Amino acid sequence: MTDRQKLLKILTEKSYQKKKVVLASGRTSDFYIDVRQTALHAEGAYLIGKLLFEKLNQGEKVEAVGGPTLGADPVCTAISVVSFLNKKPLSAFIVRKEPKKHGLSQWIEGDRNLSKGMSVAIVEDVVTTGGSLLSAISKVAAQGFNVKRVLCVVDRGEGGSEALREKGFALESLFTKSDF
Repeated sequence: MTDRQKLLKILTEKSYQKKKVVLASGRTSDFYIDVRQTALHAEGAYLIGKLLFEKLNQGEKVEAVGGPTLGADPVCTAISVVSFLNKKPLSAFIVRKEPKKHGLSQWIEGDRNLSKGMSVAIVEDVVTTGGSLLSAISKVAAQGFNVKRVLCVVDRGEGGSEALREKGFALESLFTKSDF
């Protein structure tokens, strides 16, 4: 069994549910994919990190990975750990939904591992409309970083890829709705 097949098996067992739900976008769906369940599973986290790290090693290179909290948090960490183990370290960062109300009131956590002008990838667990990714991209660019790549574990195929393309970004996914 390939690593991709293993990950799909874990996603299907831990993350996929066939039931009616309301998504973060406000849309209703007859299925739900909670990638966090897999990204917080030891083997699932490793496989997500490994497969996305491999994807990042093809094409334009980046120096760090980050994404919108909460879905991207374990995904970014998994990629960062795998990158270190492969002796090609990528720092991870997290983009907040709103700045902290105390302390430094920052949008980006982990920014002390980054430098202005750095090439970064924005990652997400599941993409539906692309709204959270576009918001994160905007915040990261405003902080002086160059968003070069956009990746996700699952693309639901509900307009996110097209919304990103309209803004000049190609969405790279490990899986799509049809894989389930």
